[in-house]
Amino acid sequence: MNPDLRASRALSFAPDTPINRCAVNSMKSSYIYPRPNSTSFKGEGLLSYTFGPLNQKDVDINYIESEKGHDTFIISKRITRTYYVLSGNGYFTINSEVYPVTTGVLIEIPPKTEYSYSGKMTLLCFSRPRWFPGNEIYVKQNPDVCDYALAGATAKRSWWSLVTQTRILGKSPVLAYLRFNGWLWRRVPAGILNLRLTQSYGRFLHKLVRAQGNREQCFDTFFLRNRPALELIKRVIDRKRTGDTLNVAVLGCSTGAEAYSIVWSILRARPDLRLTLHALDISERAVAFARNGAYSLTSAEMTNTSIFERMTPAEMQDFFDRDGDTMTVKAWIKKGIQWHVGDIAQPETLDLLGQQDLVVANNFLCHMEPSKAEYCLHNISRFVRPEGFLFVSGVDLVVRTKVARELGWTAIQDRLEEIHEGDSSVRDAWPWHYSALEPLNKQRPDYKFRYSACFQLGGSTKLKCTFVGELGK
Repeated sequence: MNPDLRASRALSFAPDTPINRCAVNSMKSSYIYPRPNSTSFKGEGLLSYTFGPLNQKDVDINYIESEKGHDTFIISKRITRTYYVLSGNGYFTINSEVYPVTTGVLIEIPPKTEYSYSGKMTLLCFSRPRWFPGNEIYVKQNPDVCDYALAGATAKRSWWSLVTQTRILGKSPVLAYLRFNGWLWRRVPAGILNLRLTQSYGRFLHKLVRAQGNREQCFDTFFLRNRPALELIKRVIDRKRTGDTLNVAVLGCSTGAEAYSIVWSILRARPDLRLTLHALDISERAVAFARNGAYSLTSAEMTNTSIFERMTPAEMQDFFDRDGDTMTVKAWIKKGIQWHVGDIAQPETLDLLGQQDLVVANNFLCHMEPSKAEYCLHNISRFVRPEGFLFVSGVDLVVRTKVARELGWTAIQDRLEEIHEGDSSVRDAWPWHYSALEPLNKQRPDYKFRYSACFQLGGSTKLKCTFVGELGK
């Protein structure tokens, strides 16, 4: 037996002996990975904790506490997953066959295999290669986890869902159709892609992509992600007088890049303001990472993006203290940020934060089903003080337009086109990712409302019209 393995077994059976305490102290931290305190994923029926980051770059290991099971049936494009049942019992449904499982059973799920699991269990899951955005195809909800009424409502919501879930000999004709169109799209000259007819066809393809299945949580982001939006924030706060208090909330703050970028932009423009910023996310792991404010130059860590790529060297020097490959956000930027774990779908979250002068809710509502995103957007509007401002991008445009009209928001049109084009990551992904942003179409009679990412909420009509006019000058 490997000596290190014998030592680790001895530690696990007799943790209180002096020899084992010495052994623990002598081991390098890169060898030992305790179970994380914060979750990396929350589903309706489970909590998942990711070990690491591991030295093995091609594997993820998750500790899963399943109360009811996984809420959806999924198909993995490339990842092989191996589950080991540590305790409890339940069953896996794999390609429509049911397999009962109990403590000590190992389950291997190869790519391109539809599956889900149900039951009260504790699991270890080994994923190779590591999880990456776009790997999962969400097929349908698991009725053991989601009640039948919800599952039925989801199924009836759109005939597109029925079309995209169709399988012939285990294959999806819709996915094959999209793959062929993706291959063709990449080879069509840019001049043809910009034609009105081609853009119309792209909107049809994007609708198919968005209807494929459930959305997924994603932490991909950048510092200074959308510069025109940051410029508009600075123009909005110019109404404040010297010494005024400015209360800002960044919802769906993820790993912190957006919250820090907003603080940096505001304090560089208006150091005379007393700024308090609340940053909130549903992921405990993301909030803990963001609060630490340390980012690696060489490792992507919780994001698959090059998080610094939109910054200049001078901005990075102003923004961070560097220690080797670690860039730590400077103390004057961190000061005044209050970090919170919470769910904006829950009304009590408003009691936690209170109403704000400025609320930023970018790039997370797109990862929700439209009905839930609509509900959350209604709830988010309650965070904004009368005559305050809401920045909301990265959301289904139909949902945003519907809610904005229902609640009587005023669209701020200043820098509309620049903001729309300001985040290349969501523009370049259209029409092939559900979170991608459609090209701005000035032929639409409602385009100034549909494509606005900033709104003023409440207040008198006279004030709103005056302010919109001032921004437009």
